[in-house]
Amino acid sequence: MVSRENASRKAGGASVLGALALFGLVLVPARAEEGAAQETVAPAAAATAPLDPGMDARHAAAERLKPNLAKIKLPPGFEISVFTIAPGARTIAVGPQGKAIFVGTKGEKVFAAPYRNEETFTDEVSEFVTSANMKMPHGLCFAPDGALFVVEQNRIRSYANAEWGYHDPFLPAQTVVAQGKLIPPQFESTNHSTRVCRVGADDKLYVSLGQPYNVPPKDKQAAFIKLGIGAIIRMNRDGSQREIFANGIRNSVGLDFNPADKTLWFTDNQVDQMGDDRPPGELNRATAKGQNFGFPWYGGGHVRTNEYKDETPPARLVFPQVEMDAHAADLGMTFYRGAQFPSDYKGGIFSAQHGSWNRTTPIGARIMFTPVKPDGTAGKARVFAEGWLNKDGSYWGRPVDVAELPDGSLLVTDDENGVVYRIAYKQQ
Repeated sequence: MVSRENASRKAGGASVLGALALFGLVLVPARAEEGAAQETVAPAAAATAPLDPGMDARHAAAERLKPNLAKIKLPPGFEISVFTIAPGARTIAVGPQGKAIFVGTKGEKVFAAPYRNEETFTDEVSEFVTSANMKMPHGLCFAPDGALFVVEQNRIRSYANAEWGYHDPFLPAQTVVAQGKLIPPQFESTNHSTRVCRVGADDKLYVSLGQPYNVPPKDKQAAFIKLGIGAIIRMNRDGSQREIFANGIRNSVGLDFNPADKTLWFTDNQVDQMGDDRPPGELNRATAKGQNFGFPWYGGGHVRTNEYKDETPPARLVFPQVEMDAHAADLGMTFYRGAQFPSDYKGGIFSAQHGSWNRTTPIGARIMFTPVKPDGTAGKARVFAEGWLNKDGSYWGRPVDVAELPDGSLLVTDDENGVVYRIAYKQQ
């Protein structure tokens, strides 16, 4: 942990057009990034995901993507392939039994696909619990006993034995947080509402709650602090004993626990409209409950926000372990626990950068790797996989999340193409 006392912080119901777009038949406008500025809080529109295209179309889409995969640069010995097609693919949860993977979206659907040991492609993708009427079911995470938590924009449910029952459209759910009780409905927004979650070694559920502004107005800040908006909250698995675990966070869309020391690490998207090269994105480490990571007094690293630059920040703010490139949009992350990759990857962090949305020269759309030192702190981050950003500054793909399969290979989602990639290591 790096800290300072009173000082600077480190310086269908879905559209047919959507389904056609998935397979390159129509053009769709570029989407704003997670960090996009939005100075008013508007009610969230009913988002939709493209129609599930079916097995034949999944095979065809995978074939069309293969030429682009040659653009991806990886370290020697690694290769990338299409693992499956899932419209709007964002987050990934791999079942603890290794039987199925689940894919979250920003729309109204969660997808499930079986996993068979060392399988390189699956075309058996189905919509999970079609009866659930989900809204932005982005946050997915498993407990060790197989319960799958689905964190929506403003509701949390859990599904026991999801790996075995995912074909059941009426799979029973336990309500963890009722609709409208995760945050007050008046603070619902299309901005910064993609939740992520993890179950910790303490058997508690940890959930990120992004705040809905580029920088929050001062008259909202006290309420946000009290409610845990712009924070990571935790609760018992039944929703009881909810509390704020870490605050001073703008919009975290990726978190994971270090299996070695059980500390919680998370990415944070930082403030927009402060120039191309500042403030940096963040990879943070929370070592105890109650730590403050500095937002909105700091927009990222040591960079003070214009709105709060004249205010004295709280004491003992926690600096980021790693300052990432400004506006690269650091999203999903995972510690590598497997054995397939070379040993120097063991215990390190893979994280996805979605790519900048308004930087003069675009940056990101890549997978980063950050080693973790024996003392539990971060080493220097480096690019692991890149090539989704074209030379002309356009994106042909947008990485979102990363997750590890039981065989030690790495899954990567891409919401631009509605695809899940698999990165594997082949012995040299």
